[in-house]
Parts: sequence; structure tokens; C-alpha cells
Amino acid sequence: MKVLVAGGAGYIGSHCVRQLLAAGHEAAVLDNLAYGHRAAVPPGVKLHLVDLGDAAALERVFRADKFDLVMHFAAFCYVGESVQAPLKYYLNNVAATYTLLDTMMRHGVRRFVFSSTCATYGVPAKLPLTEDMPQTPINPYGQTKLDVENALKALAHGQGLSFAAFRYFNAAGAAEDGSIGEDHDPETHLIPLAIGAAQGQRPALEVYGTDYPTPDGTCLRDYVHVDDLSRAHIAVFDQLAKPGAALFYNLGTGTPTSVLEVIKAVEKVTGLKAPVKHSPRREGDPPALYADSTKAQRELGWKPKFKSIEPIVETAWRWHQTKPAGYGDR
Repeated sequence: MKVLVAGGAGYIGSHCVRQLLAAGHEAAVLDNLAYGHRAAVPPGVKLHLVDLGDAAALERVFRADKFDLVMHFAAFCYVGESVQAPLKYYLNNVAATYTLLDTMMRHGVRRFVFSSTCATYGVPAKLPLTEDMPQTPINPYGQTKLDVENALKALAHGQGLSFAAFRYFNAAGAAEDGSIGEDHDPETHLIPLAIGAAQGQRPALEVYGTDYPTPDGTCLRDYVHVDDLSRAHIAVFDQLAKPGAALFYNLGTGTPTSVLEVIKAVEKVTGLKAPVKHSPRREGDPPALYADSTKAQRELGWKPKFKSIEPIVETAWRWHQTKPAGYGDR
């Protein structure tokens, strides 16, 4: 299958491109490199240096090549920034995505895999989260993802689009060989921040809130390895053969891990001490978020290979050792 990967030079998208190639598919990448990295695109894979909202440029891409399926990872994903600059998020995550959908539909491409988020659920009334629970986002980032999910449902019903929307929990880790990994600017993910603090390359790690109703007082999250996420995206291909398929899946391990447990795992794997600064809670941070991924496991035959935090941290540490300056293109 020939797959266009929007945002394929970014963190999750680049890992998915590698998994596509390993599974025998053909991939092309569409990315404006605002947050992605040219070095994350494998040799021989076509990179279309295009902004997602550029309708004329998208038209040229789809005229020049025939794609069987589109994967979409090209979203802005900083929750705090989405609160401060909501229009930026609505223009890219919603309006530009609609431009992409319009272009692909006009060119007869009717299979779509969407990178959604557990942020569409907001603050859950109960845990673990299942796909049928209410979606009440508490920030513009989560709302933009939900807006796209709703548009996808309408396109499936009205025009026969087949799609899968994957609601991620906390993507983490790096390729097992250390060849690609996380390189964000700014970095907001806990594991690379903890590794950087332990290496002395970043300030002391801020722990926001130690008084939550959790075993150690810090937030609980569900960390899922980026390659496990990628494998699920490919496992859904057969399910998209039926026109109008509208599929939603949570992707997580189902194992909640606290902030302090992540820090301890980083210290154990690296052999270094991570300096910590305790700060007040951040507004809008739920005490706990973790997934019930039974549906994905049952329908896709998907099972996470990385089931606990230490092996995930080990892959991240290998990346940071292999590429201490990341991709070195910023």
C-alpha cells in the first residue's frame, strides 16, 4: 500500500514511517518542518515540503502521485500553548486538516488514519477510559481533535470515507536502535526532560503537584511506546477496506505510572540523579489518566510490546546517548 504520512518528519510520524517500510508498504512524507526534522525521514522516502493548509501545494502533491491511504500526524500539540493561542490551533489542527481531507477526497483517496488524543475526554468521571465515555475537552488542543473526529464521522456517513482515529495516551520512548527519537523545541514530555535534567543539560525537573489523591501524590499517566503506537496504525489497514468504516481506538498500556515513578526509572536506567523542583499543581491536570485498550487488542490483534516504564525509558536513553544534541538541525 502507498501511504502519504502528513507530519511524517515529526516524533510519532517518523516512527510510523519506519514501521510502514518494515511492514513492506511504500511511504511518502508531507511536512513543513516547523516541528519535524529532515533527518528523521529515511533515505529514499520522498519528502513533500508543504504546509498542511496550502491547498494549491496539496493539490500538486495529489496530482503527482496516487496514494491508497493518508495518515495524519501534522497537528500542534502543546496544551498550554493552545490555551494562550487558540486560533493557531484551530487554523492548523482543524482548518488545515479540512483542507487535507477535501483534497484527498476529491482525488479518490478514501482511507484515513488520524492521530487523535485522550485529551478529547477531558477530566474522566471514572477509569480506565473506554472509547464510549463522554468527550468533554478542557483545552483548545483537545477540542480541535474532537472537532476533526466529528468531521470524520460526517464524511464516513455522507461520503463513504473509511477512517480510524487513535486516541493516544502518553507517547514515549524511541526506536530500539537509537536511530530516531524525541527532539522537540520546546520539550514538554516528562522522560526527555528527566533525562536532560539527570545529564545536567536541562534545569531541575519541575514536578507539578505532590498532593494528588494518588499513591505518591503525583499524577498518574499511561506511557505507551511510540513504536507500539505505530504498529497499531498499520494493524488497522484491513479494517478500512469497507467504505464508511468509522473506527475509534484508545492506545495505552493500561498501566498507570506516576511522575515520581518515571523519575526513579530514569535514574535507575541512566545511573544518574535527576534534580527535582516541586511546584504547585497546574490547572487542568487530572490526577490520573489511563486507558482501557481492550477494543484495539480485540479488533486489531494489537498488543503493546513495551508494557512497563523501564524498557520504554531504556529506548529513550539509547536515543539520547546516540544523539545527545538530537537531530542537530535547530
